[in-house]
Amino acid sequence: MNKMSNMDTDDAARELVQEYALDAPPEKVWRALSIPELRAQWLPGTEHAEPLRQVPQQELRLRLREAEPPFLESTVDLQISPGVDGGTLLRIVHVLTDARVQPAREAANDGGFLMYAT
Repeated sequence: MNKMSNMDTDDAARELVQEYALDAPPEKVWRALSIPELRAQWLPGTEHAEPLRQVPQQELRLRLREAEPPFLESTVDLQISPGVDGGTLLRIVHVLTDARVQPAREAANDGGFLMYAT
């Protein structure tokens, strides 16, 4: 049996992954991702995002902060790769990174044994 660890479960609960097959060539998609004003046209709210990492023509990682309370923080990885027929595969990985949001933890006695008071 292959049980996911708490870390894997917690990460999965905080992560949203989307993939899109685009008709545009990778160079054009990269331009739309890497120029904040262009990126904001199709992904509103990212024009003021803080760039964390950039691998030209492949990946852009941004730190986002909500504009309204509770002002949660997250990261977005925008990854591109060549698609079929000259198109592009765009993979978006959005991860909630705000330390104020803690996932529910399992009970301390979650080892399969139940303790009863008598």
